[in-house]
Amino acid sequence: MFSRILIANRGEIALRIIRACQELGVQTVAVYSEADKDAPYLKLADEAVCIGPANCAESYLNIPHIISTAEITDVEAIHPGYGFLAENINFAQICEDCGLTFIGPPVEAMKLLGDKVEARKLAQKTEVPIVPGSEGTIGDESEALKLANKIGYPVMIKAAAGGGGRGMRVAHNDMSFVSSLSAARAEAEAAFGDNSVYLEKYIVEPRHVEVQVMADQEGNILHFYERDCSIQRRHQKMIEESPCPVLKERTREELCNAAIRIIKEAKYVNAATVEFLLDKDKNFYFIEVNTRIQVEHPVTELVTGYDLIKWQIEIAAGRKFDFNQRDIKHTGVAIECRINAEDPAKDFASCPGTITRYIPPGGPGVRLDTHIHQGWTVSKSYDSMIAKVIVYQKSREEAITTMKRALREFVIEPIKTTIPACLNILSHNLYIKNKIDTGFVERNF
Repeated sequence: MFSRILIANRGEIALRIIRACQELGVQTVAVYSEADKDAPYLKLADEAVCIGPANCAESYLNIPHIISTAEITDVEAIHPGYGFLAENINFAQICEDCGLTFIGPPVEAMKLLGDKVEARKLAQKTEVPIVPGSEGTIGDESEALKLANKIGYPVMIKAAAGGGGRGMRVAHNDMSFVSSLSAARAEAEAAFGDNSVYLEKYIVEPRHVEVQVMADQEGNILHFYERDCSIQRRHQKMIEESPCPVLKERTREELCNAAIRIIKEAKYVNAATVEFLLDKDKNFYFIEVNTRIQVEHPVTELVTGYDLIKWQIEIAAGRKFDFNQRDIKHTGVAIECRINAEDPAKDFASCPGTITRYIPPGGPGVRLDTHIHQGWTVSKSYDSMIAKVIVYQKSREEAITTMKRALREFVIEPIKTTIPACLNILSHNLYIKNKIDTGFVERNF
């Protein structure tokens, strides 16, 4: 096991990793920007080092500063969390070159799966269904238009690099395709430094279902069942749950086995999420692999009983699984609501500011992952997600009831948050009846 780890992230995921390390007996070095200098979780780390100003490019995305800090503080490994440098191939390679263990997949696996076009080819090779689309990235506008017409509208334009819904647009005809193509490329360039895009047939009213997978260094690959992430706004997830309530057992088994085949072919190690679309007839199609831990990992932890962050660290340290697939049981229902500092009444506009009143939820079946507190200032420099409320109960009906109760208890003032939006969704008749898809929020709210 490592003796000392640097956490190259901030906020709730940094705190989550610190907690896992404390339970494993591993010392932690937390890095922070000037904007986060008063974050309470920094006091829980064994050492905290400022790596730059609030601007991400000068702090949490500043690879030279992070590597220098790792060398000065004598750590053996770096955990990137999610976001920032978690899927940055260059960062993972530099860690390797500097003799630091990157707590994530091997560089070659990141390269293969981080490119969505190559990942689609890998899925085809392993006989996993994919959404019809372009063979690779698309060229000029006229070529792209011809291909869009060949595939048939509506089509999805997607960034080849990165994820998180950035660089994605849906086009329903030639006119909207031209403007959407330009917008998707510009957004991809800004987000990932790569404007390459590819096309997929747009599946009407799909569900977004993903499989949590872990692989150790001995080649053992296990799945921890699936999560349904269909409640989204602008391709950004809002509410996640497990199990997917529409999957029959046979389809669930086929879905999870498909995820394992892809991970095995990629010679992958550590945590990964294999994402699929599920159409109205319950046919599933591979869309991408996220080569990191996900925001929604607590959902899986609650329904399986395994600490995924601990296992990320232990796998990176060389430990192999001491259990097998049969040992992983899925019990009950878990739901997660992401709480963002956004104003739902103003088209979810960012709402930074200082929290003067804060009352967290609690009670049976409620878990809260957050770094905020009364007096905390939510910065405009970072992602607007400030908390995650996760509940666990025996049934979906009970889980919804518990989540609504928890959200009503949760007070964050005076800034606006997505708590009311989540409550509205959970109270909607179609959500309760489980008649949802990825367009549910746009259509109904």
